[in-house]
Amino acid sequence: MQLTVTGRHVNVTEPMKQYARDKGIPCTAHAGESRGLDNVWDTVRHFAPSRLGHGVCSIQDSALLEYLRQHQIHLEMCPSCNVQTDIYDTLADHPIDYYYRAGLSVGVNTDARTLVNVTLSQEYAKLHETFGWDTKDFYQCNRNALKAAFVPDNVRNKLLAQLADG
Repeated sequence: MQLTVTGRHVNVTEPMKQYARDKGIPCTAHAGESRGLDNVWDTVRHFAPSRLGHGVCSIQDSALLEYLRQHQIHLEMCPSCNVQTDIYDTLADHPIDYYYRAGLSVGVNTDARTLVNVTLSQEYAKLHETFGWDTKDFYQCNRNALKAAFVPDNVRNKLLAQLADG
């Protein structure tokens, strides 16, 4: 298994994974974009991240979707990036709406801004146009992302309150 750290791929060894688990270090892993379904299963089983960057191919396996839901693994979705990198032909083909409506923890992201020329506002506009998402949907995705954020609970609660007030 590999972990991407500052743009470099690092092989993740069992002692590294065990150290992170023992110390309660929250982890996110890039999986299920171009390497397929087995990559997601291997990552969630052996690395146990609390977040997945992409995970878009998970739609191919209902058991995996249920696993992601039960373990509350947050999906950092980057729809425009996945279209630009030819994972999906069009935004309408992207599974973000399906995941969201199925009750998975989904957040909207832009991915590598230097490679994918899209802002978060533009990503939101595309999701509104394609799937009819509105303020309620974007609010929920932002709540999901905050709940999955690697911040202390007092910071998370303050940010959730600010989001609710906004």
